[in-house]
Amino acid sequence: MATEKSKGLFITFEGVDFCGKTTQVSCLEKHLTSKGFEVVAVWDPGGTLISEKIRAILLDKKNVAMKAMAEMLLYEASRAQLTGEVIIPALEEGKTVICDRYFDSTTAYQGYGRGIDLQLVQTLNLVASSSLKPDLTFVLDMPPEDSFDRVRNLDLFVDWKVIRVDRMEVPRTTFHEKVREGYLQIAKSEPERFRVIPATKTVEEIAALVAMEVDKLLEKRGNSKQ
Repeated sequence: MATEKSKGLFITFEGVDFCGKTTQVSCLEKHLTSKGFEVVAVWDPGGTLISEKIRAILLDKKNVAMKAMAEMLLYEASRAQLTGEVIIPALEEGKTVICDRYFDSTTAYQGYGRGIDLQLVQTLNLVASSSLKPDLTFVLDMPPEDSFDRVRNLDLFVDWKVIRVDRMEVPRTTFHEKVREGYLQIAKSEPERFRVIPATKTVEEIAALVAMEVDKLLEKRGNSKQ
């Protein structure tokens, strides 16, 4: 959960590449804003000046020689900056923070995908996040082959930005299958925090399910504004 001192709600979205996380972050942001909540939407890695510089290194296809341990430490460094500079202050001000990926991505990609010791990954996740844990995490579950069918041989347009296949999306499907299985295992280990939603549903169907789960949590916390 967000820390005892924090007042806001911390929600994260996870899943394999191209599963629709960014779209759902936007949908949920609009939903909560319409209900009167002050929302801060961020992404991991990134979200601060320093974190964006680290992100550029991580996603650069020229850095194919990067070792798995170096990769993980860079993710953790970016996350530490984002958490300390943006997320914790926002939560302490009572804002709702929605994050496109957080430390569960490191567990899935670097732990299950790259094969780094899971206990080490989890320890570093706690250090980098200042032991901050999301109140609710959505895993948009989709077979890797389906997610890559969405963008194979094409650029994926999101608003005014063009997102191209980057270094993290280059490995073969078997790597992403390990990542997907990792997410499902993580979700099973914390059923109270996770909600697994089939990403093959329509954008509208997923958004409705997400909104319903968030509204239930807000009501449970006595923080529903409508």
